[in-house]
Amino acid sequence: MLNIVFMGSDAIALPALHWLLDSKLGSVAGVFTQPDRAVGRGQKVQSNAIKLWAEARGIPVFQPAKFGAVEQQQLAALQPDLTLVMAYGHILKQDVIDTPRLGTFNLHTSILPRYRGASPIQTATAGGDRETGVTLMKLVLQLDAGPVADVERVAIDPLDTAADVEAKLAQACVPLLQRGLPAIIAGTQAFTPQREADATFCRRLAKEDGVLDFAAPAAALAARINGLNPWPGCAVEISGQPVKLGRADVGGLMDARPAAPGTVLGHDAEGLLVATGQGVLRLRQLQRPGGRLLPAPEFLRGQPVAPGTLLPSRPMPALVASQPFPYRKGQ
Repeated sequence: MLNIVFMGSDAIALPALHWLLDSKLGSVAGVFTQPDRAVGRGQKVQSNAIKLWAEARGIPVFQPAKFGAVEQQQLAALQPDLTLVMAYGHILKQDVIDTPRLGTFNLHTSILPRYRGASPIQTATAGGDRETGVTLMKLVLQLDAGPVADVERVAIDPLDTAADVEAKLAQACVPLLQRGLPAIIAGTQAFTPQREADATFCRRLAKEDGVLDFAAPAAALAARINGLNPWPGCAVEISGQPVKLGRADVGGLMDARPAAPGTVLGHDAEGLLVATGQGVLRLRQLQRPGGRLLPAPEFLRGQPVAPGTLLPSRPMPALVASQPFPYRKGQ
C-alpha cells in the first residue's frame, strides 16, 4: 500500500479525497492544512472542511502556520510515496517537493498555462470564458509552472457564478485522478511542459475588486458580477446605499434611444435593466445593506429604482496579467 499525503485547505478537494480513499490506491498517511481561523461576523474560530474530513477518519492532521524545517521532518516521518496538493495556501520548498518517492503533484483549477495564481476560478468566470478545467501537474518551485499530466475540462454557463464553477471543478477532479494517479504510480504517465509564452496570471482578490464601470460591454459586466460571486461580490450605489449584486446577464433593448452608461432603463420580469457601453445589462439579484440576496422583482417591490437613475461607475482593477502580479500585503 502506498503512503499518500494530502496538502490542502479548501472544501473543493473533498470529492478528490473521497475518491482517494475509495480507490484503494493507498492510504492517506497524513493531511497538512491551514491553521484554524476566526470566521464570520462573530469571528468564531473554526476548523476547515479538510481538517474535519481527516479527523472524522482518524487521519493525522498537521496545521503549520508556515512550512519550515519542523514540518519537513513531520512529512518525512510519514514516509510518503506521493503527495497530492490542492488549494493549500503555502509555498513549498524544493526539499518538501522532493520528499515523496514518486513526487509531489498538484491539482490546479484552470487549463494551464492560463490563469496561474490564486484566483483562477473567479478570473475565468469573470473574464467571460466559456470553458475552464482542472490540471494535474507535477509541482515545481515556479508558480503553477510544472509539466502537465492531464486536464479535465468543464463548461462555464452564462449564468454560472464562481461558486457554481467551483462545484463543477470539484467533481472534475475525480475522473482526472482516476486516469492520472494509476499511471503516475505505474510510471507510465507522460508529462507535457507548459508553453511559457501562453502563460497568464491571476491574483488574490480583494473587496476593492467588486466595482463596475458601466462603460464596459454588458456581457463583460455580467461575467464580472457572476465571477466575483460570492467573493468579493460586486456592488453599486443606489439612492446613496451600496447594493450588492448576485447573478447578471445581458438583457433585451428597452427602446432605441441611447442612454448614458449606468442609466437605469427600467425592468423586465427577470431583472433591472441598465445601459452600458455596449448592450443592456440585466441585474437579476440584488441585496440591500443588512438584507438578503433577492430576485430583482422582489427587491424592486421593496425598493423601486426609477428609470433614468444613474448608477455611478468606477474603474475596474485588472484581474489578469502576462506576468505575476506584484506581492501585496496580506497575500
